[in-house]
Order: sequence, then C-alpha cells, then structure tokens
Amino acid sequence: MPHATGRHSRDTQNDRASLSGTNIERAGDYNQRVALQSIRVGLAKTKLEVAAYTGLTVPAVTNITNRLLEDGLIVQAGKLHGNRGQPAMTFAVNPDGCYSIGLNIDRDHVTIVLLDLAGRVRARATRDVAFLGPADVAAFFDQHCKTFHKLRGVAADRIVGVGVALPDDLAKADLPHRPAAYDAWNAVDVRALLSRSHDWPVMLENDAAAAALGELHFGHGMRASSFFYMLISSGLGGGLVIDGEYFRGAHGRSGELGFLPVSPDGATTLEDFVSLSALNEHLGALAPADPADLAGLPPQGRARIDAWLDVAAERLCDPLVSISCLIDPQAVFIGGRLPEALIDRLAEAVNAKLADRRLALTMARARRAALSADAPAMGAAILPIIARHLPSRSALWKTDQV
Repeated sequence: MPHATGRHSRDTQNDRASLSGTNIERAGDYNQRVALQSIRVGLAKTKLEVAAYTGLTVPAVTNITNRLLEDGLIVQAGKLHGNRGQPAMTFAVNPDGCYSIGLNIDRDHVTIVLLDLAGRVRARATRDVAFLGPADVAAFFDQHCKTFHKLRGVAADRIVGVGVALPDDLAKADLPHRPAAYDAWNAVDVRALLSRSHDWPVMLENDAAAAALGELHFGHGMRASSFFYMLISSGLGGGLVIDGEYFRGAHGRSGELGFLPVSPDGATTLEDFVSLSALNEHLGALAPADPADLAGLPPQGRARIDAWLDVAAERLCDPLVSISCLIDPQAVFIGGRLPEALIDRLAEAVNAKLADRRLALTMARARRAALSADAPAMGAAILPIIARHLPSRSALWKTDQV
C-alpha cells in the first residue's frame, strides 16, 4: 500500500501511532528491551532488581535474562554476597553483544565511530575538511568500514547497522566560503550512497537530534530525563528530550535553535552569532582548521574568543529564558566541536548573565554535555541499537514509522 504524502497524512499517522495498541508478542519484545536497558545503564544487576525496576514478575525476568544470555547481550558478572539466602547472580551488559557504526557528516568535517553495546567507542576516525562532497564522504566511509571489519575482538556479523547524523538542509545554508559544487548534496540519496558495499540498514537523523539521543543514552541524560541539548557545530542546532524520549514536533524539526531570528526582518539568525562559523569569522585569519586548536591561539586570538564568548552568551539568554518558561527542562546541555574549556566558559557566562537578570522563575542551568565533540556520531550509532534492542515508543507501535 503506498504511503500518503502531505502534512495531513503525516499528522494522521502520528495520531494513529500514539493510539495504537500492541499484541503479546510485541509487548514481550518490549519487556526484554526494558530489562536489557535496566542492566545496561546500571540500574539493576540481579533478577530481583530487574523485576523491581521493570514491574515484571521474577519468573518473567528469569525467562528474559535467559534469552539475553543466550543472545549474548548480557553476561553473568558473579554472585552478590551479603544478603540472606543463596547469593544472587548478577548480570552486566556484554559490550560485544552488538556494534553499530555512526557517521556524522557536517560542513567542516566528517567523523565515523564504531560503538559497542556498552556505549564505548571501539574505533574512531575524523577528517577536518570544509565542504567535503558526496564521493569523498562515501570513500571515507567505505575505507573505515573495511577497517572495522578487521578489528581484533570485533565480530563483523554483530554490526547491526549504520546511523548517519547530518544537518537539515546540509547544502542549503548560506555559509561563508561554500563552493557551488557542494550543492551536489541536494540531489544525493544518502542511504544509497553509503550502501554500495554492505547490506546494513542505514538510518538518517538530524545532527542535533542524534547528539541529544547520544546524551540521553550515554551521557547526563541517563540521570536527567528532560533536557534541552544545544549543538554548536558549523551551525547551531538544538534537540529536546522529554521524559526520556526525543520530542520531534509536528514536522520533525523541534529544537531548531539556530534558525531563531534575531533581527526584525528575520534576515539574521541566532547561528549567525553562536556557531563555529560565526567564531571563525570573528577570528579571521587566526581561525584554525581544527577547532581543537582554538585553545592554543596567540593572545590576539584569545582576546577575540573572549569577545565572541560574551556576544554568544548574551544572544543565548533570551532563547534560554523562553526554553525554561515553555519547556521547564532539568538542564540545558551544550555540546559540539568547541574545546571543552570553551564550552565550560560559555555555559558559565550564560548562567552569570541570566542570574544578573534576577528573573522570577527557576532557570535550567547550562552545562557542558558529557559527550561533546563526538555526540552526533555516537548518537547516530545508537539509532540501529535502539531499533534492534532498546526501549522506545516506536517499539510498541503496530505500524512501521517513516
């Protein structure tokens, strides 16, 4: 049956998904995902703890842990002594239970990671080249996928898929020095481009959304279930997590922080002030090719960074007030390719400026995200793992979502 198109059909599909029931088979799979997640994030180690966390019965948890052991997704980690009765067997996630590849395509770099089930990066490569074209990105991807196949201790048949994180309208943003040839991205099928030499499923995601998902599953989001994520890359992106789920909005573009207008005519947007591109324009000839080198600039460069931090913090205050008023998140996490020390300084400057305003509301404090630079690639890598093994609302829907 062909998929309908247009806004109305999409909204209707979302309504149907939110109201869909489930069957016993799908509920059983979801229970297994929740049990695995409780073990993976360290909230439960024994059958009794898994049962208490999930609300399942101990016999049900016994069946689930047996399946997880058989599938190689968890391992026995020893016995827990000190309580009455027989020592309880403890479980831990098996890092080698599965792997996933994450690829972050951006206008100033491309990064690829191989992630295991425990959230550890087993291999990583990056290329800092501005406006890399599709053919070069595909060659970079194929080269490192071949390397991943040969890694010692990594079973290639346990790689469950590829996640790709890239900005919306990758080649449409009017960034400085963008070559005309970069428009080739507007006609490229990214899935087909990356599927030439393998049969893994390829999943696409906005880079800020992927970074927020990475933070949710591997960073501060493991303890903060509602937060706003700010990604400072060549542009500026945002992502919203509410009650442990990424919130997309009606058209999949929630959190579009960078496109907020900051001039009456709308011609100037927030990312014109808060982004790596904005910082590099501020630095001029002093801008390094690799953002990691920003910390080593001469005094003149450091003075320009100081000035940019002050402007960026001031520009962020009004949007963050709106976010706290309308969403009330636990925190605002800032990640991206700025060096960690500069992210810390930006967060401190924003918090100080907001404190000076003496607002009559509780503001979510800004702080550095746990994953920082590789968050989009890591978040992209978690997508196939979520689809295969971890709990999400879509795991309970009867219909496939597109």
